Amino acid sequence: MLISVREAEPALTTNLQEFPSDLLAVDLGASSVTLRVDPATYSLDALYGAAYIFIDRCFVLLDKPDASYRVTLAWKKREPTEDDLRGLVGEFTNELLSCAWRAKISQDSRALIESVTAQALGGALGPPTLDELEKFDFSDETFEDPLGIAMSWEDKHRKKAHPDDASPVDGDNVTEKKP
Repeated sequence: MLISVREAEPALTTNLQEFPSDLLAVDLGASSVTLRVDPATYSLDALYGAAYIFIDRCFVLLDKPDASYRVTLAWKKREPTEDDLRGLVGEFTNELLSCAWRAKISQDSRALIESVTAQALGGALGPPTLDELEKFDFSDETFEDPLGIAMSWEDKHRKKAHPDDASPVDGDNVTEKKP
């Protein structure tokens, strides 16, 4: 990522110590910072995502004057200090990285997301037709349920028969014995 200063008067321009001076300078007179972002490193979607996070506290201008994107962040409400602008640059660059990473994960997971969505929508289409059932392979192995999750409540909580008890297992026709 290339970060540079917007055209400003030299007396009002400063460098932030945490960033190399050739990458970032802040225009205190205009209460803004301008960053140059390499499109080979960060996608436009990641840039939009990061910029969107900051629209509540900054005016955000996205531009592409040459081969790189230019992002200008200008404080909205009050005159910012150098520390405010330093924090703003740090937060923006962190958010840009986060958005780029989320975009990469989304891109890598696209096939899985499409598959799950297709299955969900396929199930919403209703029961299968007779032709689909005819093509279906029912020879698959039976469903294994070692934890008993698929068992009905009645089957799971059925009374167990004791060897010396002659009463029925499921409680039908049971009469109470009075002492």
